[in-house]
Amino acid sequence: MRILLIEDDTTLGAAVRDQIAADGQSVDWVTRLDRAGDATRVASYDLILLDLMLPDGRGIGFLKALRARGEITPVIILTALDQVSDRIEGLNAGADDYLVKPFDLTELSARIGSVARRYSGNPNPLVTHGPLEIDLAARSVHRDGKPVQLTAREWALFEAFLARPGQLLSKAQLEEKLYAFDAEVESNTIEVHVSRLRKKLGSAIVVTERGMGYRLGRP
Repeated sequence: MRILLIEDDTTLGAAVRDQIAADGQSVDWVTRLDRAGDATRVASYDLILLDLMLPDGRGIGFLKALRARGEITPVIILTALDQVSDRIEGLNAGADDYLVKPFDLTELSARIGSVARRYSGNPNPLVTHGPLEIDLAARSVHRDGKPVQLTAREWALFEAFLARPGQLLSKAQLEEKLYAFDAEVESNTIEVHVSRLRKKLGSAIVVTERGMGYRLGRP
């Protein structure tokens, strides 16, 4: 997934950014609402993490404007505002979840996964694909009953295919899911990760459409 983090607390922002990156996801971090607006105009995000109190305004206004434009990108609010009225306002404005600071980073990862699964149309974290048994919540894969170890990047790539079964994903789309704006990406990075997935999960797990991209193979 590609995630936009809107948070002006540099200590918390760095911790959240590092947690997301450790999960194998791509994250762009901004500290102001105007920069968040710029980011959403030039990139497509799978999820937004939104603080409510930013130097140039309130996150609620940003969220309402987002929804007024018809944007359906899931949003999780991260805030120190812990009153029931604050939660109600956030959820009524279009937020999908509300997490009060301070929070555990592993809980944030779980919330991100839960929201992402709901938007993909399958909230069940347990998925079967041919000989593969996948637990999206635990980020684990078993092949023919035996555990398979995936790196964070391999998992993120595999998850991108699982979220869009049958859909063709271009190399550029996959790079966008895995890497932030400022990341240096080698020209053959996606090919390398796809090759490793095939070795670990089966040669037919990812199908190459030459010159076009990749798709999840049929079970």
